[in-house]
Amino acid sequence: MKIAIIIASIGRPRNVANLLDHLGRQTLAPSEVVISSVASSDVPQIGSGVPAPKVVLGPKGLPAQRNTGLDALDGAPDLVAFFDDDYLPSRYCLEHMAALFARHPALVGANGRLLADGIHGSGISDAEAASLIADYDADPAPDLEIKKRLTGLYGCNMAYRYSAIGATRFDERLKLYGWQEDIDFAAQLRAHGFLAKTDAFAGVHQGVKGARTSGLRLGYSQVVNPVYLARKGTMEWLFALELMSRNVLANHLRLLRPEPWIDRAGRAKGNWIGFKDMLLGRIEPERIEFL
Repeated sequence: MKIAIIIASIGRPRNVANLLDHLGRQTLAPSEVVISSVASSDVPQIGSGVPAPKVVLGPKGLPAQRNTGLDALDGAPDLVAFFDDDYLPSRYCLEHMAALFARHPALVGANGRLLADGIHGSGISDAEAASLIADYDADPAPDLEIKKRLTGLYGCNMAYRYSAIGATRFDERLKLYGWQEDIDFAAQLRAHGFLAKTDAFAGVHQGVKGARTSGLRLGYSQVVNPVYLARKGTMEWLFALELMSRNVLANHLRLLRPEPWIDRAGRAKGNWIGFKDMLLGRIEPERIEFL
């Protein structure tokens, strides 16, 4: 089974180099690796990995960069995996991913097991991530069962059947960091089969904080993007309202004692700009670029 890897990255060449190193250790080598960036300075010195990564440059923004990566694929792989630049896979990740999709013909997209997710804290160091992966790889027997059916996927480690993607692309109105672009994209593929959470393949999401969207812009997207996607029909209204409320509440409750790695004041301000635009009937996620 041929598996292509797409890595959208900006401003993190060291993280990309680390991910490429882990991809070079896979027991099933990827059929191709595409790094989609904005400038050549975003990409590390490319070594003699197998296969040699293809670097493509294009418009800035996670949805746009993933689309650039999709359009740059040379062949027709069986699977396409989107890995964040701060995601580090087990060396058995692709082998077990292939086994999972072979076992479940109706499966069109899947999230694997996260051994740890640094997005919920200050981040996970290279050493800690390497230790977690080494412990997992010491006993790599895969669990190929479906743990849970999903309505959307988490973007840091999502894999899809290439045949199901077809002409579907990420919504480029969701600018910069995207914010829920993964849910939107996955929802469009449910017509071809089901999405699932699985423990078959695994890795660590380090949750690196550098080169992220500003707090103000992210706060705006936390309000506007869920409403935009609910109106579009790729996110259920109840989930959109829960998602928005949870993030807005967290931003305001933690204003007085914010986490050092989160700009709660900026996010809260962005939330209120988003609410103002909603009252004015302006549901335009692309306005994030002008804040």
